[in-house]
Formats: sequence, structure tokens, C-alpha cells
Amino acid sequence: MMKRKLLIIGASILQLPAITKAKEMGLEVAVTDFNPEAIGIPYADKYFNASTIDIEAIVRIAEEYQPDGIITLATDMPMRSIAAATSKLGLVGITFDTALKSTDKAEMIKAFHSAGVPAPWYYIITNEAVFNEKFAEFTFPCIMKPTDNSGSRGVTLVKSVDELVDAYKYSREQSRNGSVIVEEYLQGHEVSAEVIVYKSKVHILQVTDKLTTGAPNFVEMGHSQPSLFIGETLDRIHDVATKACVAVGIENGPAHVEMMVTECGPKMIELGARMGGDCIATHLVPLSTGIDMIKATIDIALGNEPDLEQKLYCGSAIRYFDLPLGTIKSITGEYDAMNEEGVCAIMFTKHVGDNVTSIHSSLDRVGMIICQAKSAEAAITQCIKAKKKVKFEIE
Repeated sequence: MMKRKLLIIGASILQLPAITKAKEMGLEVAVTDFNPEAIGIPYADKYFNASTIDIEAIVRIAEEYQPDGIITLATDMPMRSIAAATSKLGLVGITFDTALKSTDKAEMIKAFHSAGVPAPWYYIITNEAVFNEKFAEFTFPCIMKPTDNSGSRGVTLVKSVDELVDAYKYSREQSRNGSVIVEEYLQGHEVSAEVIVYKSKVHILQVTDKLTTGAPNFVEMGHSQPSLFIGETLDRIHDVATKACVAVGIENGPAHVEMMVTECGPKMIELGARMGGDCIATHLVPLSTGIDMIKATIDIALGNEPDLEQKLYCGSAIRYFDLPLGTIKSITGEYDAMNEEGVCAIMFTKHVGDNVTSIHSSLDRVGMIICQAKSAEAAITQCIKAKKKVKFEIE
């Protein structure tokens, strides 16, 4: 019997959990990546050299390989390539219109407002002429960010008109198409809903509480599940997440829906038509619910019904290391930290010899600790305790 085939767009460390899970499921796995040294390539059965955002190349590869399903994890822009390829081959996936609305923040916020989903006021700035025309209408403080980037890249808080020009330059430099969005500065508590949509039914698997650096860049430094919000507020979070998924047209597949719980209730920040990054979907969701989001995503792509039954009622948390600036000379204590109760994983994104810089985006973070416990509060406590065991020598 021939193995069913899965095409994974990307072969970076972000895609490694999907590659290994697909292999566990007995699938033949092919990956695409422009980097022939990508970490996931040795784990796959077949490799195609192509950029994940080269739509024509991905469609050609899909036509050649003839997979039974196509996915990517935790990254936005390849969703356009996947939408084009699944449409061409008649596979389960999102439409190109949905891919556009979930990767272009301008189209996304338009869709939210059109559907009556609570969202901030906004201005779309496509070029310097529009900026010069509109800036007098902005109210402060406000947020400026690229329309087509993620990971907090290019996001900044603008407190006054005096900061506008520098903020615009910074955000525009982080945009692929040069467009930025100026929007209302939402204040409150940031959360995300981790979602699987199957046959147009929206399933909220878990709600994640977020810890960020705050202004001006709002880089996420911690996550925990389940959310401490309960009752009516939690119901409203579920409602906004559901309406947001419907607004952009997700009918099958995962979604990561970020919002701010303000004094007036939850308001949308943005949405991705893919699993949440930062190990939220790959680690925290299964640790707190027992639901395997990666397998569910693969099953949907293959045309199978996903298993979304909750099997655990635990707490899980991630906390990132926050270090002084300088060069890492040594890292010790990680084995002691791993032996702490509830510690599930310790990951480093910077190593000996790397520089620790100010945190302006997710790329600047050094590493994380992931824990599981009986509650979210207990998991956070275990993360903090384990973090103290890891010692960094910084020069």
C-alpha cells in the first residue's frame, strides 16, 4: 500500500514538529525551503529547493509531487503559496482570499470592521504621500506596524506627533510592500485563542494569557494556559475569536487569534490562519488539553476528521530568559533546571559567542523554559523557579 504524501512548506526549526509528527503518522513527507541547509531537510523523505513565498514555484512543486495535503506551521506568508497550491490540486485548505485577509493586516482589519468584529480604528498608509495627507488625523498614543510582517517586527507605540516620522520609517523598513497601518492603541490584557476550524465549525481549544515587554515593541516574553479569565469575559473572548475566523473566511484548518481584553471587552489585534508560534500550539496546547494540534492540522489537510476531544485539564506555561546586554560567554545549569518538577523543555535561540541585544522583536530573545503543572499559576511559578537554575555569563 502506497503511503499518503504530505508537503510541508518550509523546513526550518518551526516546521520540525510537523515533519516528525507526519513521519510518526506513517506519511511520506516532502519539504520546500530556499535554504538547502535547513534543519528539517534530513528528517524528510524529499526536498525541493524553493522559497516558501514563491507562489508559482510552490504550485509547480505541488503539481509535480502530487501530495495528499499541504501545510505549514506558525508562519504567515507561506499561507498564500499553500492556498494557491491546494486550490490548484483540489485539496483541503483556505482560499487565496482568506490567505490574503489573514496575512495582510490592512485587508484583515477591513474584514473585521465589515463583519462587525470588535477591532481598533485604523488608517492604512501605502506611501509617503498618504502619510503626509493623513497624519494630522491620528490621535495619540497609537500603534504603527507593517501590514505584512509578524513576530512584533516593525511594531511600535507612537506617543506623540514628534515620534511619527521615525516610527513610520521603522515600520516601513520592516514591510515587504512598504505599507504600514496606524491603529488605536489598545490597553488591557493580551490573550490569544488557539483554534481549529473543521467544516466551518470553529473549535476554541484553549485561550492563552500573554506577557509582553510592553511599549514600545510589545514582544511576547511569556505565555500560559488556560487563561485566568473566566465566565462572561471568557465567553466574549470565544465569541470574538469565532467571529474573526468567520470574517476572514477560514473553513478548514488552524487559527491563532490575538486580542486585547480592554475595559470595553475583547478587541481584535490580529489573526493568523495557522497554528500559533512560540511553542503555543506545538507544546502548550497539548500540555494543557491533551489535544495534538499538529496531528489535527495534518488530518484536516488530508481530508480526515481531527480528534479535538480534550483529554487533560492542566496548566502550561512558557517564560523567556531576560538577560543583560553583552556577549554570552557560558551557559550552565540547564540540566539542573530540567530536573525541576514540571519542566518539559528548555530551548535556546542564542548560544555561547552570540550577542544579547535589546529586545525589539521575537528574533532578539535568547531562549525559553516550558512547564506543565496542575494550574496556569503553578506552571508559571515552575518556569520562574527553573529559570533561576540557568546561569548565563555575559561579558
